[in-house]
Amino acid sequence: MTRLSRLAGLLAATLLSVLASCADQSGPPALSLRRVTFSDVPGWSTDRLAEAMPALLAQCTRLGRLPADTPLGGVAEAAQAAGTAASWQPACQAARALPRQDEASVRQYFETWFLPYQVSDRGDPTARVTGYFEPEFEGSLGPSATYAVPLYARPDDLATVPNPEPGQPPVTGRRQGGLIQPYWTRAEIDRGVLRGRNLELLWLKSPVDLFFLQLQGSGRIRLPSGQIVRVGYAGRNGQPYVPLGRELVAEHQLAPDNVSMQSIRAWLAAHPAEAQAMLERNPNYVFFRALQGVSPEQGPPGALGVDLTPLRSAAVDRAFLPLGVPLFLQTTLPDGSAFDRLVLAQDLGTDITGPARADLFFGWGESAGAEAGSMHGSGSMVVLLPRQPASRGTS
Repeated sequence: MTRLSRLAGLLAATLLSVLASCADQSGPPALSLRRVTFSDVPGWSTDRLAEAMPALLAQCTRLGRLPADTPLGGVAEAAQAAGTAASWQPACQAARALPRQDEASVRQYFETWFLPYQVSDRGDPTARVTGYFEPEFEGSLGPSATYAVPLYARPDDLATVPNPEPGQPPVTGRRQGGLIQPYWTRAEIDRGVLRGRNLELLWLKSPVDLFFLQLQGSGRIRLPSGQIVRVGYAGRNGQPYVPLGRELVAEHQLAPDNVSMQSIRAWLAAHPAEAQAMLERNPNYVFFRALQGVSPEQGPPGALGVDLTPLRSAAVDRAFLPLGVPLFLQTTLPDGSAFDRLVLAQDLGTDITGPARADLFFGWGESAGAEAGSMHGSGSMVVLLPRQPASRGTS
């Protein structure tokens, strides 16, 4: 995701999006936080919190290298407590002194250095949780009859600038004559507007493969030689994201209770004459970069610049919650098992919007893809905001 990273997620949750769009909306999303205690959080006492420490320590290393005033996002008290790299330094310093595998010490650390808050959207504490993963596709270093779909690097005329409207998100577009114009849409790029600019990183087999790679925001490309090339999110065109699941449900091509990454891909495969036009209903387009020095055992880097950890990293909406904050999620996995676990907000997603919203990273490979593609759960979210030394204590 990304990321932005990791883009992905909303395909698995389109059903929830469709239902939500039918609900009575009393206004735009708004973060509300209610102070709770750790004893108020079901599942907190049983989670193996030490499993999250490697991801937290990697995050602390990254934050320690950033300028102190680097903004991480968030609003209101979330931004005040965790909205800059500097706000993390006391808690990170304490984390480095911990015996990582000592569960009691790790639990005491979180209860000492963080304050828990129930996250709500306009007073509604129901959280929506979807999933994403790092897919693998076949590709080539050069074009051929088999590999004819380019995977583009970020164009040099793609720019993101502050929004002239106060409080609104930045604007992404194309620099032209000193102005920012809307960037090319998916349809325009598919028709070759970027050809001849030496932006092709790799070549894939199909536009459907490209589309799903863009949704996930990172991936592994297997070359004919067997070599794996890792690619990660490098930017997007700033066009709106249109979920295909919602489009297919609206046209009665899919039932609302049968929307998943797998069912959408199956529909596209079964309707080759209509697939391209359906893909281009989503004008959003993602660009990539080659990832160097990333081993097969490592997850892709998220928006925070830290390798993502399966089932311990998640994407959030930075407009409400800062990157890096620990979240205690309570939801249900696709297999019906309960998920009560501490995760870290280490990534972003174009389609991950709202305060009570998380996209859980499942890892890589077929099993991760099957789980992520079917993940569309509801539950609750508790955010842990770091204390400063003057307010440190146990709650």
